[in-house]
Order: sequence, then structure tokens, then C-alpha cells
Amino acid sequence: MRNFLSLFIASCFLTLNQTEALAQQDITYQTPPQEILELLEAEMTPAVRITKDGKTMLLLKQSDYINIEQASQPLIGLAGLRVNPKNYTSIGGSHYVGIEIKDIKSGTNRPVKGLPSSLNATDFKFNADDSKVAFLNVGIQGVTLWVIDMQTAEARQVGDFYVNTIYGNSYSWKNDGESLLVTARVSKEDNPPVISNVPEGPTVQEVSGNAAPSRTYQYLLENKNDIALFDHYMKSQLLEVGLSGEQKKINTPKIYRSVSLSPDNQYILATTVEKPYSFLVPVRSFPYSVDLLDAQGQQIKNVYKAPLAEQAPLGFDSTVPGKRLFSWRPDVASTLYYVEALDEGDSKKQVEYRDELFFLEAPFTTEAESIFKTSLRYKSISWMGGDQMILTEGWRSTRTEHVKLLSTSGELKRVIAERSTEDSYSNPGRFLRTTNEYNRSILLSDGKNKNAVFTISQGASEQGDRPFLMKWNLETGKTDTLFRSEGPFYENPVFFDGKGTFIISRESSKDTPNYYSVNLKNRKFHQITNFTDPYPSLQDIHKEQVSYTREDGLKLSGMLYLPAGYSAETDGRLPVLIWAYPREFKTASAASQVKGSPHRYTRIPWGSPIYWVTRGYAILDNADMPIVGEDKQEPNDTFVEQLQSNAKAAIDFLVSKGIGDKDRIGVGGHSYGAFMTANLLAHTDYFKAGIARSGAYNRTLTPFGFQAEERTYWQAPEVYFKMSPFSYANQIKTPILFIHGEDDENSGTFPIQSERMYNAIKGHGGTSRLVMLPKEFHGYRAKESVGHTLWEMDQWLEKHVKNSGK
Repeated sequence: MRNFLSLFIASCFLTLNQTEALAQQDITYQTPPQEILELLEAEMTPAVRITKDGKTMLLLKQSDYINIEQASQPLIGLAGLRVNPKNYTSIGGSHYVGIEIKDIKSGTNRPVKGLPSSLNATDFKFNADDSKVAFLNVGIQGVTLWVIDMQTAEARQVGDFYVNTIYGNSYSWKNDGESLLVTARVSKEDNPPVISNVPEGPTVQEVSGNAAPSRTYQYLLENKNDIALFDHYMKSQLLEVGLSGEQKKINTPKIYRSVSLSPDNQYILATTVEKPYSFLVPVRSFPYSVDLLDAQGQQIKNVYKAPLAEQAPLGFDSTVPGKRLFSWRPDVASTLYYVEALDEGDSKKQVEYRDELFFLEAPFTTEAESIFKTSLRYKSISWMGGDQMILTEGWRSTRTEHVKLLSTSGELKRVIAERSTEDSYSNPGRFLRTTNEYNRSILLSDGKNKNAVFTISQGASEQGDRPFLMKWNLETGKTDTLFRSEGPFYENPVFFDGKGTFIISRESSKDTPNYYSVNLKNRKFHQITNFTDPYPSLQDIHKEQVSYTREDGLKLSGMLYLPAGYSAETDGRLPVLIWAYPREFKTASAASQVKGSPHRYTRIPWGSPIYWVTRGYAILDNADMPIVGEDKQEPNDTFVEQLQSNAKAAIDFLVSKGIGDKDRIGVGGHSYGAFMTANLLAHTDYFKAGIARSGAYNRTLTPFGFQAEERTYWQAPEVYFKMSPFSYANQIKTPILFIHGEDDENSGTFPIQSERMYNAIKGHGGTSRLVMLPKEFHGYRAKESVGHTLWEMDQWLEKHVKNSGK
């Protein structure tokens, strides 16, 4: 044991010097074959926002991929955040380049007038009566606030300021529907601190016996220059802004973690980041102060000061010690609620109760009132209005979830659900919501005593996902399924207000998603939108949800795609690409549940393997790769063995059906799927090639846990060694393509992971290619990067899979 660990650790840091020079290539961005390019360039269908009364839709035209020049905008990493210093934004998120208003009853569309010439819209929010909708427009120099009048379909900019969207919530409507609370930049002028590149001395950290374990994070603060930049870019000025342009400053500039108005708009709950900052953890673990302000911004009370959370206990069921999750009750005028850990946040401590729920009522002069203690970790509360609430508590390590009906005084009325979070078949779905007199979200309820609520679920079943709308009587436990999707369609309820009609998104394997209103009584469908098919070249491909069995009897499934017109009898066997992502389970029954639906329209995001069905491949997408550890067994103790069994079952199925050519099978995945790919190539000879995008391959570089693994490297060194394909780089002789974004921000998948893995394979004479994408994150953004990624993958598959042996 000791010898093998010593050898392993030494190998992790050994420079693999070779006499031959690194085969580095200078290459410009390439474009994939035409079949793939057409799919990549297809215009996406609009995103939709529905008003609270269900009468109107916003149709939002989704932006195409940004170009590499846009992706090359300056970036500063500050305390775990990716900051654009030009416009004070946190890089990422969805943006829209066109806006129309659709009347649902008449079906008429109205283009919005007066929009900014360079529309890059995000963060849409309706006011209390749906008469106006606000949004943020992200410009090169700053973010501006805009409002659309829903009646006139006219847009205009509000105020003369830039919004700071780097951290926290950027704005919210006040109840009058005519003014907003905004976190603005301190100044429209950009005057960042002058940073010297000449060091004044070393950067020093020290620990004095207090354990402070943490996972690996990107973009942490490193020195006093970073601290100066953090203070500059993160500070915001609270503004009350009227639609006619008047502006009033609220409080002084601070680093706002969150800002929220009380339901009656009489108070402001402001959570601000405070010093000392940390070089070990991101901003969410920095000290913060929770303060109650009056409507003018004057402090009424300091509610809590949270310390630096460097020493928070490890474990998925652990949390920070002390108080957390401060928020307003939405069902009353001005009452705070929060949760406090009773086990000091340490899931390993054996205690009767884990968390305690408190209420603090205006005028906030008394002590907070204890309402309820949870036996598991507190997860959430849903408010019913009146005197009832639904509290959810859970324990991740056992996949346990309890849903409880409580009175607002803390009386337990009944446990309405006890289930495993792994059991998709029993998932009742999400509660439907409505707004109350404060324009706050509460549960949509029905019945004389408002004792019935409504849920929408994905409807997982042995036939695949069949979404449903359900009425649930919380007193009797009786459920009534009001609507359930039926094949050959996938019909997903998206809006219901408790009245006679509801709205669904309807699609099939051949039909692009469109929206319909449905009459509950007569089940008549009325089409609202008529979006066209963005992928006509996929109309004739074959899509099938397939099931097969692992050698230990575990049932597995995946989505199989075959080329248009293909027949196994006449066309023979095909080259195959298997694409997957491993997932851990505590029970074999949950691992065996069917996932997805064969009736869904085939969408092709940038990272999809489905592109290659147009190139003559059979694609097994989302192939089940469960890693099961029942009872006290840890799933990862047999990670490699179960991966092999999963892969063998998929291959045996495809070959037995006459579809797959066992001598022309490739495997691939992104992130943890890349980790899976490298492991399969290290331990099997099942495949002709692998594609590993943005993965991690050496688990000693994530020593305090990864994915669903809670044990540290020092607690389970053999597991970390065995799961690391880096440990077996000398065994990887199957060609493997590594692709990684140079600015990968994801915890655990630092770019060095792919660089070191490639060098290890190279040092042992394997066949590999490493592609590092400039200016790209964990998910790739620029059209040039995505196109080049698809070109690299196509070249690799054509050479090593389709034409293997030729």
C-alpha cells in the first residue's frame, strides 16, 4: 500500500521528458462538414415568457453563438467570479436579440418599438399588474435598464446610470409598478485602481492548526491587487428609480450580496460582503452582514454577521455553522425568516435535530421566534397563504426527502411525502405558484379551505417521461391527475392558474415544440405559436428509446439515433458513437429507471453527439452509466468495474441487433463524461477511439472530494488512485482526443488536467491529440470554437472509428 502510493504521488509530479519535441501544430479555426455546419447554424426557436394572467407572451429571439472577438473581451477572475471590467458584468448567461409581444387569444404578434439599436437583452421581470416588463441590455461599456409598455409595445431606457450585474440581484419592481430598486455602478465613469506589475514582496498564507478543507476553485483572490480590484468592481449604489427617470440614492455604496424589499415595501433586507476576504474560498464564503433598512435606506437593525466560512465542515449534507438563508415571508407584510444549524453545520455529528426555523416580525424589536426544528437538513419552504406552509427537508447521502405540511405557527399537520430523491417515478413535481396582494409568489391553491395545491411533474415512468398536471389534496393525500401527456407527443404543462384552461408546450420526435392552450373540460387544443422546424435534415432519422441489461441484471437504457433510411438488413452494420455521463445511485431499482422520452423533438446543443447521425453513425446518446453502491457500500469503490459492465452491455446490445460494428465503436463525453471516457480506454479494449472534453483525470488534484464522492484523498487513497485514469496512462493505447477550454472555470476541471493527461499518454507512446481552446470556459461559447471542436471530433471519428483499419 505504502509503496504504491509513493509511486503514484511521484508519478503525478514527474516531468515526462522525451527526446523528441512536442508535436505542436499551428492551426487556424476550422469548420465542420456541411451536414454538421447546417445544424450548427440553424436558428433557434424563440424563448417564451408568459404573463401572470396567462393572456400574453413575450417571444424572445435567442442570440446566435458569439464570435471569438466577443469571447475575447477582457476578463478578470475575482473571488470565484468571471468579471468583464469594461461593462461590470459577470460573464455568461442567456441573451436575446429580438422581442415580440403575442396576444394568446387572438394570436397576433406585435414587434416592440424603440428597442436599443444593439439589443442584447436579459433578466426580464414583469411588474405587479403585467402592464410593463423590465429588462437589462448588456452593452460594451455598461448595462442599462429598459422597460416595455405591454399595451403600446414601446420600449424606453430608464434613468441615466449603468447597472452592476456582477454579483447578487440587479433590480426589482416596487409594488406600485412605476418604480424599481436597482444596484447601480457607483459611477458611469470607469476609474479602476492603478495596479502595479512590480511586486512589493511575496504572497504569504499561514495556517495554525485549524482545519480548513475546501474543494478546488478557480479565479480566487491571490494578492492585494486582486483585493483592490474586487472592492472597485463589486461595489454598487442602491437606487430607487422612477419610470420618468428620477433617481434617489439609498444607503452608501457597498458590496451587495442580495437586496430585497419587504412585501409591503416598507423595509429593505440588505446583505453585504465584509472583510476579511479569503484567498482559499470564493465570495459566497466571505463574511457578510445582514441588515434591516427602512425604505429610505437608514439602518434599523443588524440581524446577523456571518464569519468567514473557510472552516465550514465538508460533506454534501453539511452547511455553514450559524444562521443562514435570510428572506422575507411572501405571505405577510414584513416578517423575516431564516434557518440556523443545530449541529454546527457538521453532518457527521449525531444530533436529534439538524436545523431550526425562525421568524422575526416587524418592527423587529423582539427576539426571533423559533417555529420548527428539522430532523434532516432544511431545503426549502413553499408558502400557501393563510396559515399554512410546506417545508422540505432532506439528506443527500441517503437520498432521503421529507415534505411536511405545517401551520405558520410551527404545528406539524402531516408528512405529505417521504421519498427517495433517486426515485424519479415517485416525484410529484414542482408546485405551481401564483401571486398575492403583495405581488409575491405563493402556492396556487384550491378548495374551501385552500387545502389543495397543484404540481407539474416530468412524469418519469417505465414508458419514459410523460409530464402531468396534478391536483393534490394535502389533508387527505388524494391526488387527481388533471392532464397527462400521451404518445406520440411530449406535452409539458407550462402555465395553469387554477381555471378552465392551461398552456402546454407540445412536441414529438418529428414536430418542433409549439405552445397550445388546452380546455380542461373538453380537452380541445388551440395552437398559439407556429414555430418552424430548425432541423429539416433530421426529419427522417430514426429515434428510439432502447433498453438492455447489464451482466448483473441491472436494466439500462439510452436514446438510439440511426441515419435516415437505414436498415440493418440491407445496409449492414454501422460505426457507433456512445456518449454518456456517469451518475451515482444508492439503489439498483433507481439506477434502472427509464430516463427521457422517445417523443421529444431532437434538439442539438453545441456539445451533442447527434450531429454524427448525419455522417452515417449510429448514436447511443445518454447511455446509462450508473455506479451503484447499496446500503453502506460506496458507489465509487467499484467505479471502474461498473463502468466496464455498463459499456459492455451497451456494445453487446448494439451488436446483437445487427446495428453496431464491434470493430468500429467510439466513446465520448464532456466533463465527468470525459473522465469516464479516459477510464474506459485505460481498462478495456472495447473501443477504437475516445473523445474527452473538459475533463479531470488525476483525482489527487481534487483531494477534498469530487462529483458525488464525499471522502477525501487521505480517507480513501486507493479509491482516488484506482479512479484516476492518469494512474493508468501507460495502458491507454486506444487513440484519445482531448479538448479543453483554456479558461475553464469549473471546480475540479482545471485545464492542467488535460495537459498533464496528454503528456502522460505521450510519454508512454500512446496515440492522442490535445486541443486547447483560447478564451473558452467549461462550456464553449464562440462559434469559431464550437465549429472547430466539431471539426476535430469529426476528423478523429472518421480516422479512428469509421475508417478504422483502412
